[in-house]
Parts: sequence; structure tokens; C-alpha cells
Amino acid sequence: MLEILKHVNLLVINDSEARELTKEFNLVIAARKIMKMGPQILIIKKGEHGALLFTSDSIFSAPAYPLEEVFDPTGAGDTFAGGLMGWIAKTKDLSTDNLKLAVIYGSTMASLAVEKFSLDGIRHLSNEQIMNRFSEFKKLTFFKEESL
Repeated sequence: MLEILKHVNLLVINDSEARELTKEFNLVIAARKIMKMGPQILIIKKGEHGALLFTSDSIFSAPAYPLEEVFDPTGAGDTFAGGLMGWIAKTKDLSTDNLKLAVIYGSTMASLAVEKFSLDGIRHLSNEQIMNRFSEFKKLTFFKEESL
């Protein structure tokens, strides 16, 4: 795996995998160690606590979409990765700002997937349903900066 990482541009792993790979508990330190192994872009999924995006010059923290009930978390990470990669494939843009959007799309898709059993949460989704959840996610994380 260490040999393969030398050739990877973007890596998506979960927090326990990052800690196991680096023997570091702190995810920021773990991320820097992993990036020295090869990946220029790293996303660490933290389950119900969201995800962290690391690039050479930035860190972005995205929450998970808060749900009152999670019916079936199986496949949430794969759905996150699918939403993330789908956005990147659609836009063909690896800029930091677009990667942040990709993480939010991934989180949006994962939140929809866990609301029902197996694939039922995403099997018949419309673009409108996805965009409605994305808009809710955006409202949830928006804040206005006030000058001091």
C-alpha cells in the first residue's frame, strides 16, 4: 500500500484508517504524514462527525448533515465517496474551492443514503431532492462575518 500511495493524487479514507496507517491519534498530524507518502489531496471521513479535506495549503472541515434518525449507516462512506467523485468528474476541477463543494456533495448524498435501508435512500433520488438537501446543508453551515 505504501508503494501505491506514492502514485495517488486524491485519497479518501476514514479516521480509523488514517490513525492506523500513521500511528497518530491527531488527524491533522496523521494527514500531514499521509500526504508525505504521496497524495496531494486527502479526505478523512469522520462518520457522523463529517469530513476533513486537506490540501498542501489548506484544511477544510465539513460537518455531517444532522439527522434525527439514521435508519441504516451501511454504505454511507461509499455514498459519500460517490457523491464527492461524481462532482469532481462532472466539473473536472481540482481547485480547493471545488474540492470543498465536492465534500459537501458527498456529505449530502451520504445523508440521503442513511435515511432508508440499503440503497433505498438513493435508488430513486431526483436531482431536485439532492439539490434541496444541498440547499438545506448550505443554510446549516452559513454564517455572516461581522467586523469587530
